[in-house]
Amino acid sequence: MKTIFPKKLKRGDKVMVVAPSNSLSLISKETRLIADKRFSEMGLELSFAKNVDELNEFDSSSIESRVSDLHEAFSNESVKGVFAVIGGFNCNQLLRYLDWGLIKNNPKVFVGYSDTTVLQNAMYAKTGLVTYSGPAYSTFGQKLHFDYTLEYFKKCVLNDKEFNILPSESWSDDKWYIDQENRKLLKSDGWLVIDKGEARGVILGANICTFNLLQGTEYFPDISNSILFLEDDAESKSVNFDRDLQSLIHLLNFNKVRGIVIGRFQNASEIKKGYLIKIIKSKKELGRIPVLANVDFGHTDPMITFPIGGEAQLVVSDKKSVLKIIKH
Repeated sequence: MKTIFPKKLKRGDKVMVVAPSNSLSLISKETRLIADKRFSEMGLELSFAKNVDELNEFDSSSIESRVSDLHEAFSNESVKGVFAVIGGFNCNQLLRYLDWGLIKNNPKVFVGYSDTTVLQNAMYAKTGLVTYSGPAYSTFGQKLHFDYTLEYFKKCVLNDKEFNILPSESWSDDKWYIDQENRKLLKSDGWLVIDKGEARGVILGANICTFNLLQGTEYFPDISNSILFLEDDAESKSVNFDRDLQSLIHLLNFNKVRGIVIGRFQNASEIKKGYLIKIIKSKKELGRIPVLANVDFGHTDPMITFPIGGEAQLVVSDKKSVLKIIKH
């Protein structure tokens, strides 16, 4: 299937917020005001889909409402970009009901992370559309220490040039959305070299347990010649990440995967560097490909933006590792 790169966003463009997982009504007024201001400063005109505030007992909304909002966003010719509110748990409920032809014929920037991984990888599998794992609408409501996240968002979504990713100098795993002023920053140790080597391939993946929900379905992308970007949230412990990774390794064409990039784990996951190294080294199938970990994406801040369906170059070395986004 032909890869479709959407037109980059530019000042004056209209973008729409949708809630394919959790509802916008869960996001505080303070967070929304800050996010709205950030979009305005980028010159992007915000609008909100009809049902984003709908809330049910699952912190989400009906399948019909969410599908309708996604169709509204992609069919509206004036809308150039679509942003998920936040993650959640139930994006995969929507896949059978989406009009994939509508999405393919109206390609546009689609940004989100976590549970949105389901939609992003399915969109690539069904239509060839490149989407962007990066800050959700609510993430833009982070008042302090947002520069790194914003920088890489702009590099990936507002510009065409290839770019190198560099490690952040500090990071956080605090609940900034509860207390915007009292932030706890941690010094970054940089990237973790696990297996050395070089690779170039198509970027797939993101949140690993969500990505794995697509296995065995028509919505799972071909992982041949890919570099898998994998991360998980605080609920994932060492044993969870181990078996989720093993599940991917058992795929028949996993031997065609070119490399793995692992996002930084949250503190509550208790996945220490030694544990992660042991997990990777225990899997003989991974001995032939480069593996780089502790990269700035996932459920900690700051985060990079990267293209699912785009292309990356990976060099993992004790001297200097390189992670370059080539096509996005």
